[in-house]
Amino acid sequence: MDDPKQLIPRIIHSLAEGSPAEQRYTLKTYFTPTPSFTHPLFSVPSFSHIPLPIIGAVNSRWVIWMIYRWYKILLPKTILGVQCSDYNEETQTLFVQINQQFAPCFIPLYKSKSTLTTKFHFVQLDTTHFYIQSQEDLYQPIEFVKFFWLGGATIMWFWQILVSCYLCIFGVLLLAPVTWFERPAVN
Repeated sequence: MDDPKQLIPRIIHSLAEGSPAEQRYTLKTYFTPTPSFTHPLFSVPSFSHIPLPIIGAVNSRWVIWMIYRWYKILLPKTILGVQCSDYNEETQTLFVQINQQFAPCFIPLYKSKSTLTTKFHFVQLDTTHFYIQSQEDLYQPIEFVKFFWLGGATIMWFWQILVSCYLCIFGVLLLAPVTWFERPAVN
């Protein structure tokens, strides 16, 4: 791709909302043959040519395609909104904010929305084209549980507000003397 920031929304839509053929085409066209993919539930390291019985030789791009196909099976009705931030040419990274509305096939009449940030790292394999070398999906826990736990986001919110915050306050009040010895007072 010539302009990662311009093309990445189309790539994301194709992977999350497209047919298996569209997903495969997108991966072959815009990803390196050995990309990596990180998500809260799984991680695909960069690899090539691992032989599997019945299937044959596979690489990490093929495994990522299987993950996107499974995503489409579990969440057949997904609608995305994609907003790109600035592309950092020096590090060849792009952060993307994704808002998704989805309806899991295994929870009838349930619809939810979640937000995540995805980090793409690009490499330049020739003089003009960039390819995705890695994708990292960054979810907050409260956003992630919306996929599989009906009401889980509310429970997570209460946990974060009531339990975790109060535990921090209690811990500081109880163990504050530890920090007094850490360094001298500053005027």
